[in-house]
Amino acid sequence: MAKLALINREDKRAKLVAKFAAKREQLMAVINNASLSDEERFEARLKLQQLPRNASPVRQRNRCALTGRARGVFRKFGLGRNKLREIAMRGEIPGIVKASW
Repeated sequence: MAKLALINREDKRAKLVAKFAAKREQLMAVINNASLSDEERFEARLKLQQLPRNASPVRQRNRCALTGRARGVFRKFGLGRNKLREIAMRGEIPGIVKASW
């Protein structure tokens, strides 16, 4: 089980990303618009740098929904590899069976 502080930190990051998503999108559109002057694009880049670091979606980390484990998380299920295996072995995930050949 991951520390509760780490799980809460990820929740806080997710909220910040959602809060600043529209503003980041708008600034990135200005930065990537080649028809604008260099000064306008530079101003937009400075404004983007003023946003909180955790507002960037790159800083988010996928975590297991049950344990909070950060590594070995399957996106399709939102579970860590250990919990996914336990639940699959109990037959609680439809369509998932143990491989045998």
